[in-house]
Amino acid sequence: MRKFLFCICIIFTSCTSVKKHNETVSKLHSVEALHEDVDKAYKQLKRIHPRLYQYVSKETLDFKFDSLKKTIQKPETSKVFYERLAPVVRAVRQGHISVRQPHKRLTKEQRKYYKEKKFELSELDFESLDNKIWVKRTIGKDSTLIGCEVLKMGEEPVNELVNKYNNLIASDGYNTTLYHSFVGSRFLSFYYKDKGFIDSLKVTFKNKDSIFSKLFRRIDKKTKSKDSLTSKADTLKVKRLTKLEKKEKKIAAKQKKKNNTKYGYIHSAKLYTRHFSLKGKDSSIAYMKIRGFSRGSYKDFYRESFEKIDSLKIKSLIIDLRDNGGGRLSEINNLYSYLIDKDYVFINDSEVNSRIPFLKSFMSNTTPGGVKIFVGLLSPAIIAHNLIKIKKKDGKLYYKFRYSKLQEPSPLNYKGKIYVLINGNSFSASSILSTHLKANKRATFIGEETGGAYNGTVAGIFKGYKLPNSKVRINMGMMQIDAPQKVAPDGYGVKADIIMKPTRQDRIDNVDAELNWIIKDIEGKN
Repeated sequence: MRKFLFCICIIFTSCTSVKKHNETVSKLHSVEALHEDVDKAYKQLKRIHPRLYQYVSKETLDFKFDSLKKTIQKPETSKVFYERLAPVVRAVRQGHISVRQPHKRLTKEQRKYYKEKKFELSELDFESLDNKIWVKRTIGKDSTLIGCEVLKMGEEPVNELVNKYNNLIASDGYNTTLYHSFVGSRFLSFYYKDKGFIDSLKVTFKNKDSIFSKLFRRIDKKTKSKDSLTSKADTLKVKRLTKLEKKEKKIAAKQKKKNNTKYGYIHSAKLYTRHFSLKGKDSSIAYMKIRGFSRGSYKDFYRESFEKIDSLKIKSLIIDLRDNGGGRLSEINNLYSYLIDKDYVFINDSEVNSRIPFLKSFMSNTTPGGVKIFVGLLSPAIIAHNLIKIKKKDGKLYYKFRYSKLQEPSPLNYKGKIYVLINGNSFSASSILSTHLKANKRATFIGEETGGAYNGTVAGIFKGYKLPNSKVRINMGMMQIDAPQKVAPDGYGVKADIIMKPTRQDRIDNVDAELNWIIKDIEGKN
């Protein structure tokens, strides 16, 4: 259903001209217009978000929005207004609320130009260690930058950029581990959104006591040299295959496509979302790396993995949820069914602010007109579904997911020892899964406190709202998603039993200290 609506969305994309849009987001907006946007933003949050005052009092939030209006005393661009509004919304302390800066749109010629180019800097992966930004991984062949600290982007100190970006995002509740992890791993994304499209950039690095700069450029994705050119006849000769070879190639391509779906291949990073392997001296430890719960088809992967664990009589399982930003309830529920040996309720009924949340999610001012027409035709069915699923209790509205019913564990449920690796980037769905494993004492946690809250988060379905004048966009969750288990005080993540953080030397040596600690602990006990 979502894929179909996405296709409809592309077909009916807004016809607003690139020129008109770019003029709107670049111009100075009047004080009155920006005051209107502040009021509209707060009004939407109060209408849509079911837990707006969970971590901040109404009086405090009222004061912050009023103060924001008072500080806007002269016309501002959309970008400046965004950088003022985001820190105020951040005070809500709900990690699934995001404020997005409007960007200039590209012309058809510009889109074609950038489609044929790649930016060399994008082949680097970054992370935050010791409050500094380091090169964690290179997607290309050049690995000499791994372990180097990033000092400057152009002439701007990186620490100033990190402080700025941290102030634009929210975590769930009061924990702070999300900020350095999230901004570190998505540093380039923040930078590109801040600066727009750039064709070259000088980056200053530090390696031990050596400071050096490197120029990164936007280059052609495919380059051909004269030496590599061959005649048409030679090309045809090279590509000619026998019938058997063609058949084998077709089978291999089909299997690759199937694996890409099952393991959730991430093309940009050249990595799989899900990975299963055996660790330890005698390969007696199962290791499951899950980078997210959103990509690909997961049921075959988990079934095959636990069938193998069962057949090999494996007694120790490591689940790696580091840098797992979350995803589908259906997937974490499916995975949990293999990790528990008794009936369970996965989530509570979800608190909402409307009797028709799904319709409100689609019928926003960020939804293209064609999609609104399509959803409008389906609205009787959507409304009927919502009214059946939503019940009022103690003066509040609740949506009943099928995961809030009593469920049975999988027949292949695993009864052995479980270790879970977590960090500040373990967020949303991965935190809900961790809550269950922690509350039921099913796992030992290694790493640092999760960025997502133990007691749940407001997510589920989302509504986007574009402010009428500045075109700044706010996205917000509409459903409180939480496990039945709770802890006090509220507003913190799942805590690690063994606190460990990677070091720069670990990255240089390509060592996973946290994973190695678990393997040694298992083998030592055995």
